[in-house]
Amino acid sequence: MSACCGPRTEGGAVAERTRNSPALPFTPPERSRADVVRGMVRIPGGAFRMGGDDPDAFPDDGEGPIRTVTLSPFLFDATTVTNRQFATFVKATGYETDAERFGWSFVFHLLVGPEQRPHLMDAVVPGAPWWRAISGATWRTPEGPGTSNAHRPQHPVVHVSWHDAAAYAAWAGKRLPTEAEWERAARGGLDQARFAWGDELIPKNRWRCNIWQGGVPAHNSEEDGYLGTAPVKSYPPNGYGLYEVAGNVWEWCADRWSATWHADECPETRIDPPGPPDGDEHVVRGGSFLCHDSYCNRYRVAARTHNTPDSSASNTGFRCVADVDS
Repeated sequence: MSACCGPRTEGGAVAERTRNSPALPFTPPERSRADVVRGMVRIPGGAFRMGGDDPDAFPDDGEGPIRTVTLSPFLFDATTVTNRQFATFVKATGYETDAERFGWSFVFHLLVGPEQRPHLMDAVVPGAPWWRAISGATWRTPEGPGTSNAHRPQHPVVHVSWHDAAAYAAWAGKRLPTEAEWERAARGGLDQARFAWGDELIPKNRWRCNIWQGGVPAHNSEEDGYLGTAPVKSYPPNGYGLYEVAGNVWEWCADRWSATWHADECPETRIDPPGPPDGDEHVVRGGSFLCHDSYCNRYRVAARTHNTPDSSASNTGFRCVADVDS
């Protein structure tokens, strides 16, 4: 992932950990269908035009070519997974996130207060000095020791790796979305619109997403209402009834990363595409509260990037999908 979007965890104990998804440390419970689908939206199957040719795109991201992809119908979480939902999962399973096991995670510098500065580590993100490695930063303590998510139950859970997101999805009787499912849902029924709501970033001078305003990275005017994450359902939903598919937090997808695999016109890349068969990193979509058109405009609906599956930061979360009963 471009360092400005989100840092990656590298070195030390992390480098020794397998990049493959580890075995679940719990047995997923039996769930009723009503329990699984609660809070989900049905996304219609069919063909849509995926990808983009935006002149502002990053060439190495492989947003194009624009191609017709056909998907089966599926169910998509209306919101990203919240702190409250993730806490229920942890209470039921005793699950420990990668950040908790490693003992640290990355926090955006304007979110780091004086009490957290003694917990600063030496890790430096090249090209993005605004990221701070904080000992003790986890989903429970989002800015580090002395902070808490207790007053943010409806904010998206952050400091979750791909491994953590996949574990939650399995516990919930769901799965992570494929990249094609994510884009189909995020488009909300619009064909090749630049954003999830249309082609204008601020229609009628009303913010539709939580991204950066002001001088990056020193000052955020908070015109959209937030410095960091916003509670889910803070902005109007897209055409399918999905909230914050642009900005707020990056969202993990099931797919392994490739900038070229989808350019192949074989059926595997065009009909319910599962993503590349191998690769050390996973796709993330949607942008975050740190995105700004001066350095990271990846809140555009076709935008994409990637990160290692054990990485975590204060701007990365996820949502889940489920199959439609036949």
